Amino acid sequence: MEALDFTLVGPVVEWRGPAPFYFVRLDEEDSDDIKVAAQGIEYWGQVPVIVRIDEIEFTTALFPKDGRYLVPLKDAVRRPLGLEVDADVELELSVGRR
Repeated sequence: MEALDFTLVGPVVEWRGPAPFYFVRLDEEDSDDIKVAAQGIEYWGQVPVIVRIDEIEFTTALFPKDGRYLVPLKDAVRRPLGLEVDADVELELSVGRR
């Protein structure tokens, strides 16, 4: 399967559970486009992706929440880039694994 690429911008959000988790929240229109692109590769609503923010590239899965997708940000990615809550982040996203 060929990967489908997107360049997106979204804010960093925090979810407080037993430990804080950080995500980039995508807007509804971008989330709708990704949902169409991901048909057939979703697994329990999650979408496998390759993400690039500046010089850091990583694989993860998008989480659906309230009609949008969230891009998980591990501390190993967030901290070196200095990404804080409410900061807008531009990222490149490839739907599907290469």
